[in-house]
Amino acid sequence: MLPVFYVVMEKTIDESIQGSTLSLVDKSNNGRKLYIESYGCQMNFSDSEIVASILSKEGFNTTQELSEADLVLVNTCSIREKAELTVRKRLEKFNAVKKERPHMKVGVLGCMAERLKHKFLEEEKIVDMVVGPDAYKDLPNLIQEIDEGRNAVNVILSKDETYGDVAPVRLNSNGVTAFVSITRGCDNMCTFCVVPFTRGRERSRDPQSIINEVNELWEKGFKEITLLGQNVDSYLWYGGGLKKDFEGASDMQKATAVDFSQLLEKVALAQPKIRIRFSTSNPQDMTLDVIRAMAKYENICNYIHLPVQSGSDRILKAMNRLHTRQEYFELIDNIKAIIPDCAISQDMITGFPTETEDDHKDTLTLMEYVKYDYGFMFAYSERPGTLAARKLEDDVADEVKKRRLTEIIDLQQRHSLERIQRNVGETQEVLIEGTSKKSDMHWMGRTSQNTVAVFPKENYKVGDFVMVRMDDCTSATLIGEAVGLSHNN
Repeated sequence: MLPVFYVVMEKTIDESIQGSTLSLVDKSNNGRKLYIESYGCQMNFSDSEIVASILSKEGFNTTQELSEADLVLVNTCSIREKAELTVRKRLEKFNAVKKERPHMKVGVLGCMAERLKHKFLEEEKIVDMVVGPDAYKDLPNLIQEIDEGRNAVNVILSKDETYGDVAPVRLNSNGVTAFVSITRGCDNMCTFCVVPFTRGRERSRDPQSIINEVNELWEKGFKEITLLGQNVDSYLWYGGGLKKDFEGASDMQKATAVDFSQLLEKVALAQPKIRIRFSTSNPQDMTLDVIRAMAKYENICNYIHLPVQSGSDRILKAMNRLHTRQEYFELIDNIKAIIPDCAISQDMITGFPTETEDDHKDTLTLMEYVKYDYGFMFAYSERPGTLAARKLEDDVADEVKKRRLTEIIDLQQRHSLERIQRNVGETQEVLIEGTSKKSDMHWMGRTSQNTVAVFPKENYKVGDFVMVRMDDCTSATLIGEAVGLSHNN
């Protein structure tokens, strides 16, 4: 499951659900206007760039003004109930706009579209089109259907679609960082998660197409890429097809297969000056080879998002997380031994069905052992269609969930402050991404460990790698002074 690292333009409810409006400079004055909103994880944001690319070839120019739109698309998330509630509220807004623009068409994309399918057309009368994550190449045909007055649906999950042949349109880009999707789908049937049902089985993208995209991004001036997948550690290219079918591959396919550690090395060598991140990892699939590749190549960032979800072995088993608490500790120990300055973040769910106070204490003691740099923490919300919803009663009271969540958040905030304070007095490389939100006189960027840093602008520019002496910090931000350009420029 992807982490909740929303790289977005506008905050909505909380850090668990954010949305962005994507825009592209018009190439002509004659195209129809496309308005896209994206909610959820980085993969949805990346998918919206693919959608914009496909529709730009059909004469659509994107706009940030809803009042101008001829076609409105909302790319949805089903990972939590709040995500779906947010989308329904947005559909109400679109309905009000449509009364003023009756020709305007509205489509729902993404995981929520896949999960609810025809219900959108039946319940949400505003919706003209429902398109699942694997059907975006069919958008031109679906739009023709709705132009002719018929509702259109395509939510068929694919066994091989990865959009590797589609060059994404970089929307609202800072020109410095970009996403590169490498896998789609997930085979890890965590009982709380809808992703396997909304995005299908795992399949990986041709490594050469990934390297080609990274090379093109470098040529366009980008300085950092994030390799994306529901579970990047499961990346496995053996010529195409689902990962689950690898055992039936030929000896030649197996001998020439590329796993995630090998892909990391290929990308690092292809562009040694571009910074590389990846998300998300699953503890049961992360290998020592991946960690060693990170340590070997300077341009692979020292940061791993490593969701654990619970510190209790009993709850991990109920979640169908195929690792134990002790196995997770061993992985953490290996990461810290091989990459001592590696930052680690977590996803944590509290209040999972049958969770007791002892289970909750196990989560707190796991956090004390790891001392994560960052965290993304949520109270359990039942997702229809998952095994947990079918088999387990949501029996932890809301007030108990809220209290346990508060305790987890408070502990993470303390650990985050402890971890960031260790950087004060050090000089670290920062990639400038833009102007600080709090001061026009300061740049904002991130370190290799994904920590935000701000410092006076002076004569530097967006996209520069700058060495910054860290003089102070808040609980989430380093404050420093630039001492010169990095050798990576």
